[in-house]
Amino acid sequence: MRRREFMTLLAAAVATWPFTARAQQNRRISVLHSGYPNRTPIQHLFAALRALGYEDGRNTRIELLGGEGDPERLAAYVAKLAAEKPDVIIALTEPAVLALKKADVTTPVVFAFVSDPVGRGIVKSLARPGGNFTGISFGGTALGGKRLELLLDLLPDTKRVAVIWNPSFSNDSAIVEAIREAARTRGVGIVGRELHGAGDLSPAFDDAKASGAQAAIFMSDNVMFGRRKEVAALALARKLPSIHSFAPEAEDGALLSFGPDLDESYRRAAALTDAILKGARPSDLPVEEPTRFILALNLQTAAALGLTIPPAILVRADKVIE
Repeated sequence: MRRREFMTLLAAAVATWPFTARAQQNRRISVLHSGYPNRTPIQHLFAALRALGYEDGRNTRIELLGGEGDPERLAAYVAKLAAEKPDVIIALTEPAVLALKKADVTTPVVFAFVSDPVGRGIVKSLARPGGNFTGISFGGTALGGKRLELLLDLLPDTKRVAVIWNPSFSNDSAIVEAIREAARTRGVGIVGRELHGAGDLSPAFDDAKASGAQAAIFMSDNVMFGRRKEVAALALARKLPSIHSFAPEAEDGALLSFGPDLDESYRRAAALTDAILKGARPSDLPVEEPTRFILALNLQTAAALGLTIPPAILVRADKVIE
């Protein structure tokens, strides 16, 4: 090839480059979590983004922002994102999503781990979100009754169950009521214990035990999830078999967990982000609901509690920690 022809082809390639490689280089994805994201399986989100071609430092800038349970810190991050306008914000946990909604950010937002996005005013409907928010819901109030059912299937003689929950998460009150309703049909008493911060963890389990509860349902939040080993140890020390929301809680010592598959939520959040970066509008992308739920069982904790696991529970478990 002659030098002149080569230079012509090179010039043509450079002319089109800004619309391909350079555009990819300039992409920016901001991940906002209201708690401690590095205490969660956040690496699965980054792996899902990488599988779709978005790799931090190579062709995309991906930043991770954690509010660490501090409303002022979270508000500062929201103000930063509103001013800087990244291409997409991935908002994990309800407080992060609500803070972005309240700030009226114009950037496309993909959310995950939000129980009732319609009821909380984040989207108009699941099928037609409207505006610039879409994402993956966490599941409905029926999960509360299902967790009680699993706990009673494991411990059929149980007559009193403590529910430890954070009242600052408004949708959790509906889940607690669903647990109470399910308990009434089974002739089981429910003792509610509101949880007010990490310093209240030990007293909460003390109160649950003192109430005569034979087991507990622990409703994790964006901060308590990062303290799951401590929570599991507190339940074990008081000989309280407990069921939790996420598989990592059982992996870190809780007896049982039942809830949406975290990996699926991360993968779907990455896929929605990819669709937006390729030109889709959030208002046209329906909010997705979980399709896979994980029942996890920790046999080491069961042995420490002196429990014999019924074969029916073992067969139903998706994940068994030995």
